[in-house]
Amino acid sequence: MSEPANQLTARELARYSRHLALPEVGREGQERLRAARVLVIGAGGLGSPAALYLAAAGVGTLGIAEFDRIEEHNLQRQILHDTPSVGQPKGESARRRLLALNPGARVNLHAEGVTAENARGLFADYDIIVDGSDNFGTRYLNNDAAFFTGKPLVYGSILRFEGQVSLFHPAGGGPCYRCLFPRPPAPGAVPNCQEAGVFGALCGIIGSTQAMEALKWILGIGESLAGRLSVYDALASRWRTLRLKPDPACPLCGAHPEIKDLYPELYAFTCEPPEPNTETMKNDNTPLEIDVVESRRLLSDHPDDTLLLDVREPHEREIATIDGTAFVPMGELPERLEELPRGKHILVHCHHGGRSLRVTQYLRAQGFARVSNVAGGIDAWSREIEPEMPRY
Repeated sequence: MSEPANQLTARELARYSRHLALPEVGREGQERLRAARVLVIGAGGLGSPAALYLAAAGVGTLGIAEFDRIEEHNLQRQILHDTPSVGQPKGESARRRLLALNPGARVNLHAEGVTAENARGLFADYDIIVDGSDNFGTRYLNNDAAFFTGKPLVYGSILRFEGQVSLFHPAGGGPCYRCLFPRPPAPGAVPNCQEAGVFGALCGIIGSTQAMEALKWILGIGESLAGRLSVYDALASRWRTLRLKPDPACPLCGAHPEIKDLYPELYAFTCEPPEPNTETMKNDNTPLEIDVVESRRLLSDHPDDTLLLDVREPHEREIATIDGTAFVPMGELPERLEELPRGKHILVHCHHGGRSLRVTQYLRAQGFARVSNVAGGIDAWSREIEPEMPRY
């Protein structure tokens, strides 16, 4: 005789026996988990541990919204994936791993990720949202979509050795992400993880805490982080908690909201600084920015008149470097200006072109007559000039 659809099977009773032994969970709680639908946004540093623990806990349906592909540098922290999966879609890799962990789970892939066009319909199909995104544009989109669909949102973020977790649910009387940060920071004001780095094990701590918040919410147990922001300092092994309140002036959930819908232009955020006013920065008719093809031509045709300046950090240079490059990390530049030849055309590059653009602006302001940024940085060089060069 088959088990009733709303009851746990004998195999499930054995699998989740440690949960069943907890009075706060028990059989009823485990059945709630099996009936739950959780959307995890991103299968990266935070989404990996969150999704693994949600699947292991017996959440019946997991959605994975992820459009990216696996790169080798992801494996330092994105534990859903492995080396043989490099180059494959993260969503497919995640589904394989989650089903290998718990064949009884249903894993829905949303390979287009979350967009302003699909967010409402996507969120409406789930009970709770776990935000593992790594950029401000998506983070604000997730917050706004959760508000408009009335869904609780488990927020997490990481940078270097610090992480943050909260649960935003205005429909339940709590604040939203915009109550804390009404609008994204100015482009260029905040470094991204590529520039500042992130410690891999920190992702496990914050992502697992997000899973815990989602599971507690589904089970209706404990005290959630709604109305609180927990901040973790990994180097000090210290948590601190900040109290949050709904902001009456919040542009989304306040008394007089400015944001009435998911308009795509609200989420077109970039970490890179805005393009400068080139009319006020013209120096000797030298272009402010050139591509890697033109950079190689100048280095080849005018080697005595051209200097390629690498402003990345030392550990980045150990991964990949361009022959003949001068090396001065961006943070050391003000003290080392005298090392740079003022008579040459200086081509500045970094990883993707953001830091080097700021350096280009700085050098021009210091009176260097001929300085150009290499658009796309060494990543573009490895794609277009030296395909065998490692990317990171």
